Amino acid sequence: MTIDLADYEDGARYDGQYGRDLAALQDRLERIQAAHITHGQRSVIMFEGWDAAGKGGIIQRLTAQLDPRYFEVWPIGAPSEEEKARHFLWRFWRRLPGHREISIFDRSWYGRVLVERVEGYATEAEWRKGYDEINEFEAQLTGSRTNLVKLFIHVAQEEQDRRFADRLDDPWKRWKTGVDDYRNRAKRSEYLAAMHEMFEQTDTRWAPWKVIDGNNKKSARIAALSHIAETLEAAVPMTAPERDPAVVKLAQKAFGYKPRDAAKAVNGGEDARESAQ
Repeated sequence: MTIDLADYEDGARYDGQYGRDLAALQDRLERIQAAHITHGQRSVIMFEGWDAAGKGGIIQRLTAQLDPRYFEVWPIGAPSEEEKARHFLWRFWRRLPGHREISIFDRSWYGRVLVERVEGYATEAEWRKGYDEINEFEAQLTGSRTNLVKLFIHVAQEEQDRRFADRLDDPWKRWKTGVDDYRNRAKRSEYLAAMHEMFEQTDTRWAPWKVIDGNNKKSARIAALSHIAETLEAAVPMTAPERDPAVVKLAQKAFGYKPRDAAKAVNGGEDARESAQ
């Protein structure tokens, strides 16, 4: 079934305890990263969407509890002169994760069939060929045991306009908006047509799209993080490592370590911290 962005404009308020549910998701994501490290996994989490759709806010909460040594956020803008001199996918190959790593793309290779198409930076022959090149690229990723999550964050025009106005009104958020936002806004119908064809051509069995209704920020954050967690938990072995006997012996010698159940250890640590406060 073809994806229709008009189906993702309800903007329903989040029906739950946002703070508690967000914290629980971040705990899950922390364990998922630990599983990547333990089992030598690698994943790509890719975000596309409108300007002011909330991609940055989702990424901020996605990474809040992750170990910075094992993930990288790649904000993708216009290609450099060096990148323009090569195939459009070259700059993305260079940013792919190694074993135990997660790469997060804030915009992506889909620029070829979106902004480059609409703004005329690529010829029609180039962007039409881009569909096959992207599908082959993603097939190579997933075929080489790289987990791939593709999200598109959608907002209606009215909500996007409200966020543009908020950014202009807030002196510490004005840096987030510029003339490019309004150039893209003026071509919304052209972008919608490009997005429709993008979904039609690249929503594949091995790399499916997940569209998130971004019109309510809290609902969008929970929906996006839930999808990421569920997808990666299904792809990554979620088994914790056993204690290293050599390390156990060292801990016993150093401070009399006695093994405890993990849940009791966590609760005990929390109780101790609360008593100390």
